[in-house]
Amino acid sequence: MSKPRLPLRLRKKHGSGLRRDVSADDGARVAGEQSIRDALIAGLVVIIVFCILFVSLSSLVDRVFPWMTVLLGAMLGYAVRRAGRGVDWRFPVLAAVLALVGSMVGNIVVAASSTADTLGTGTLHVLRSVTSMTWPVYFDERLTAADGFYAILAAALAAFLANRRLTRSQYYALRLWRERSDGHQN
Repeated sequence: MSKPRLPLRLRKKHGSGLRRDVSADDGARVAGEQSIRDALIAGLVVIIVFCILFVSLSSLVDRVFPWMTVLLGAMLGYAVRRAGRGVDWRFPVLAAVLALVGSMVGNIVVAASSTADTLGTGTLHVLRSVTSMTWPVYFDERLTAADGFYAILAAALAAFLANRRLTRSQYYALRLWRERSDGHQN
């Protein structure tokens, strides 16, 4: 005898609630897929592409948008997640550091581009001509509190988006692997 179906009950779209057959070896496989090197390379590529887009947009509209670095943070977080496939603390830290560095580099390249337009020369020529006397002037005249705020916001967003999203069974397998690894160290 089966229970009668209630007419207002919605159909279950989730599993039975039983744990899947996963082991610590599956967790080791998930942890083994991580790659700091791939995440770093992807992050550097994103920074280069972002600088090109940032300079192009700033030159096109003849205006600098400091909030663009927040987009850099989102792009970096996603790139670190996809390329690095990280599940531990190293990947959000890497994404945050790359976002801070990328924000600074982007602002420097945009400032060099606008200076190059004023001087009638190329951006790379201006960047090669930078001396130790140029940096204090840059930080006093070009870098604002808004740039710092957006860089920190970009770093937070990148760190939030950097870790790989796991399924329940992957998370359980990773937890089993970590518990087994901690048990062997004691």
